[in-house]
Amino acid sequence: MGKIWNIKEQGDINVIKHLSAALNIDMVIANLLAQRGITTYADAHAFFRPKLSDLHDPFLMKDMDKAVARLEQAITNQEKVLIYGDYDVDGTTSVAMMYQFLKSRIQNIDYYIPDRYTEGYGISPQSIQYASEEKFSLVIVLDCGIKAVEKIKMAKDLGIDFIICDHHNPDNEIPDAVAVLDPKRPDCNYPYKELSGCGVGFKLLQAYCLRNDIPIVELHDLLDLLVVSIASDIVPVTGENRVLAYYGLKKLNTNPSQGLKTIMTYSGLNEEEVTISDIVFKIGPRLNASGRIEHGKKSVAILTISDEKEAEMLGDEINSYNEIRKTLDRDITQEALEMIERDPEQANRNATVLYNRDWHKGVVGIVASRLTEYFYRPTVILTESNGLATGSARSVKDFDLYEAIGACSDLLESYGGHMYAAGLTMRIENIPEFTRRFEEIVAKSITDDQQQETIDVDAKIYLSDITPKFYRILKQFAPFGPHNMLPVFVTENVLDSGTSRPVGKNLEHLKLDVIEATSTSAKFSGIAFNQANHFEAISQGLPFDICYSVTENAFRGKTNLQLYIRDIKAKVY
Repeated sequence: MGKIWNIKEQGDINVIKHLSAALNIDMVIANLLAQRGITTYADAHAFFRPKLSDLHDPFLMKDMDKAVARLEQAITNQEKVLIYGDYDVDGTTSVAMMYQFLKSRIQNIDYYIPDRYTEGYGISPQSIQYASEEKFSLVIVLDCGIKAVEKIKMAKDLGIDFIICDHHNPDNEIPDAVAVLDPKRPDCNYPYKELSGCGVGFKLLQAYCLRNDIPIVELHDLLDLLVVSIASDIVPVTGENRVLAYYGLKKLNTNPSQGLKTIMTYSGLNEEEVTISDIVFKIGPRLNASGRIEHGKKSVAILTISDEKEAEMLGDEINSYNEIRKTLDRDITQEALEMIERDPEQANRNATVLYNRDWHKGVVGIVASRLTEYFYRPTVILTESNGLATGSARSVKDFDLYEAIGACSDLLESYGGHMYAAGLTMRIENIPEFTRRFEEIVAKSITDDQQQETIDVDAKIYLSDITPKFYRILKQFAPFGPHNMLPVFVTENVLDSGTSRPVGKNLEHLKLDVIEATSTSAKFSGIAFNQANHFEAISQGLPFDICYSVTENAFRGKTNLQLYIRDIKAKVY
């Protein structure tokens, strides 16, 4: 089944004309700005020239004054402080950032990352017991805690104060901590709601610096950690996140911390400019691998290390965890595909639910994502842990997975998540009934369009629109990410210039050289990964349509524009 090309709503023509004239840019670029809500010269200037001075006043966030006052008290009295965070990239970068800033100000400071397998997500009872036994009087929690109402009560009874820095949606009741910083609190009027967990922690440090006349440049040294959290947690690259990501990438590309420099070396990112995409696909998975395979504390350790040799030793260890993760990911995905192939009923199902007691809990979420991409249907992958079936679920565009799982809640011990991703636990004997009912619910509610992969297209253009100036301005739309994705275009009626060919180890990819049917003056090279099946159709000399992004390709010291072909539609005659 082919992919759907969804042409986005185009910008207001009057706004486009105004931007085109005011900025001296062509109408296509002006339309891209209008689609992103940029309607004035001032908006465009802020977009193309982000400034750290544009960041919001951190004291606009609910409870910020209380959080700063409690932090000041801890520093003045030299209390024993514990920094606590989740085991994923957002959590570990948050902890590393907070620890790096405070370790020169607080003598008795340590950090704590819960074990994925024995403690699970969020504030664990074990961690509260540890804090009590070790006599920590203040715990600063990052990237979790907004729903930990009972855990905070437990800590309060033990005389431990908590500052919570979270960015997830709260329940009806807010934990009774000293301060709860979360822009998604319904009673919080902070102007920007999409910060990462590390971003909320950064706002606390920004507020502390402002209150205590500390040069804000000290925080700028931590922005490389913050951009890694923004990219890896897939938060919108808009507003404050865009400003922080812009300067975080500058820091990452010019003077990264020793730990990140080491991770970049193992990721093969020494010789090129690091982008948001590089963080998502190369740096983030390595930092995540520690928590999946061994323990998330290893990630914090490398992110806070300053000695080059120590960083290299730890980097090698973390890279080995990532290799194990990749092997598990590949093997379990293959096993899952074979399970589906052996079951003839799977071909006509609307959802996938698979269970194997021996699958590694740390990678079932990745496997669920792989199978969702492969079959394009809601997927649940389960394994056994502590005598229960536990696992992860992933969804397709616009299908509410969380609601579908919630409709089976009577079969579950626990579940949580959001529209596109969720975690769940059930008794092993409930798996058959859950599989039956989940399939029934998905079948009733999913639409045909939701079962086809959709590519969102910014605009239809001509190849002749792609000039050096066009691309120079297009590059300034970076950093790219959710709500500011690399623009996608469609050009209709292009022709193979005669030199297109299959490439790759198994000739699975397609190297194209295309021209417009109406003009032979604009010729572009392109690469279409895993699309060699289109070669026969396009080589017939008939027009076809392409869906693509404009990128650069560096080869033998030369850099040329290249079309990254996302899909091809051959004409039917």
